[in-house]
Amino acid sequence: MQTTSSIGKTGEQIAANFLEKHGFKILETNYQNDSGRRIGEIDIVAQDKDEIVFVEVKTRDIKYFNTLPEENITYSKLRKLSKIASVFLRKRKLDGEPYRFDAISVWIDFENRNAKVKHLRNIYL
Repeated sequence: MQTTSSIGKTGEQIAANFLEKHGFKILETNYQNDSGRRIGEIDIVAQDKDEIVFVEVKTRDIKYFNTLPEENITYSKLRKLSKIASVFLRKRKLDGEPYRFDAISVWIDFENRNAKVKHLRNIYL
């Protein structure tokens, strides 16, 4: 059985590959604020045409979980994502640029070496 950390990292790589395949440009992965109190982390920051996209990735091993990965994106998590996105935009001098929050659910079948990806656009607080 894979560790939770390795499953998450694998899912994030699958999600990044999925986004690139669909025309997104990956700007950063695992973004954390580096000054002040640590707020959290954004799994993927990407560019979709003229919009910055902050992506939360949730991954599950299909063999061990019966819930949808995105069910673990709570209101509290969305608030943290919003705060860290503000830090990212401010530090990159991108205040005022259009942005959105997306989620990507990844179900990994390690036995058969494949994955199912679901992209949820425009998740809101």
